Amino acid sequence: MKAMILAAGRGERLRPLTDTLPKPLVPVLGKPLIVYHIEKLAAVGIVDIVINHAWLGQKLVEALGDGSAFGVKIQYSAETSALETGGGIKQALPMLTEGDTDTPFLVINGDVFIDSLPALHLLDEDALAHLWLVPNPVQHPNGDFCLANAKVFEGDEDKFTFSGIGLYRPSLFKDCPDGAFALAPLLRSQMAQNRISGAMYRGYWCDVGTVERLQVLENKLSA
Repeated sequence: MKAMILAAGRGERLRPLTDTLPKPLVPVLGKPLIVYHIEKLAAVGIVDIVINHAWLGQKLVEALGDGSAFGVKIQYSAETSALETGGGIKQALPMLTEGDTDTPFLVINGDVFIDSLPALHLLDEDALAHLWLVPNPVQHPNGDFCLANAKVFEGDEDKFTFSGIGLYRPSLFKDCPDGAFALAPLLRSQMAQNRISGAMYRGYWCDVGTVERLQVLENKLSA
């Protein structure tokens, strides 16, 4: 399995740290946030990693290189301007696909921290994606999607927050245009067809979106 780490965001809410660093290079107890992901992927044998970048992207390349220092192989998908999540994945598909197969790949937001990867598995034959959800954090109390019987769907009650971790089939993006587009509407269109599976993520998860939440994470890890 291949993996992609989304790293093209500007990180406005983490300023002034992100005035001089791309958000995934912001240090957590002295280690860049994205390195935690790379190490966890390497530990489970996922060594082919694609990283997209836009804002100060060359600093990511300089810091991580070809990945050999971490026991992985890193390819970069450079974006002249940020393509949003959907567009970023679509541009990187040639690096994520395995020949002519529809083999799923893993995508992780570069601005979240997890203490372990979820248990990865094969997608059901009819599923185009599998999403991991988390209990709603304080900053996102209304959640994103509902979950029942291992299916993710839209609803008005009992919604959970998308963790930013998902498995995707390349065919999910086959009819999408090039350029910038959001992932959520694409997922919602397939939820209506009952083709998005899901599960709760049971580990520790933190959206490192602000300086305050970064401090909370560092306090927890150093406790």
